[in-house]
Amino acid sequence: MKENNKWKYQGDSRYEKVYEKMQLLGIQDITTDRQHKNGTITWRLPIKNYWPGNKENATNIEVASFSTGYVRNQNSGYSNYQLNKRCESEPQYYKSVNKNGDYDKDWCGRPLYTQFTTRSCKLIPIEIDRLEYLISYCLKNYYIKRANEVADGKLIPKWTHEWELEKANGTYSENTGAMARINDLEEKLDAMTEDRDCKSDRITNLSLQYEVLQNKLSNAISPTKYESVKRELAEAKVRQDVSVIVNGHRYKVI
Repeated sequence: MKENNKWKYQGDSRYEKVYEKMQLLGIQDITTDRQHKNGTITWRLPIKNYWPGNKENATNIEVASFSTGYVRNQNSGYSNYQLNKRCESEPQYYKSVNKNGDYDKDWCGRPLYTQFTTRSCKLIPIEIDRLEYLISYCLKNYYIKRANEVADGKLIPKWTHEWELEKANGTYSENTGAMARINDLEEKLDAMTEDRDCKSDRITNLSLQYEVLQNKLSNAISPTKYESVKRELAEAKVRQDVSVIVNGHRYKVI
């Protein structure tokens, strides 16, 4: 962007919003010093000019705002053309003249008039209004309507895209070997998916069983404690079987 034009997009909220949209849309301000002195602002869009007669030397579209109130496309035709909205002028009336040069009259002798209206551009006298209008115009007519040209500036007509797609579909449908291979791979993929799901369910069930066994084990007596209790019971039984004999009589020791 020209240094002498940067200040136009700073310090005013409306200009700042225009600049933000320019950055978003990839629009460059290429205003020359001479244009700047004349109150002109020129933008370059990231879209090529593929109009008839200019395909080989296509350049990026350029639009401009003029202090006279016009907004124009600078290079998308054999000459520049206005982008302003069109409006009907007020009707003007002129006396009708016949081929003899006399004024036409009706049967009462009253003169006949012919009404004329013209279409002209609706001027935009304020610069920021022109820039906001220009952004909206470019967005609608260049970015949206010609969206498939924005990436590299090359136009791909809709009918061409649809024809290529139809041709590709026909090629695949005629190539039975490739289609059979694709169907086979799809069936194998379905089988692998089903097997994976079964194994996943099995793992889940085993995990649940493992948790149940863990809970049972934590609630049971540990092996070490079991052996200790068993040993104590054995010692108690031995003590109950101890006896002595006195004068020929057996007595149990309690």
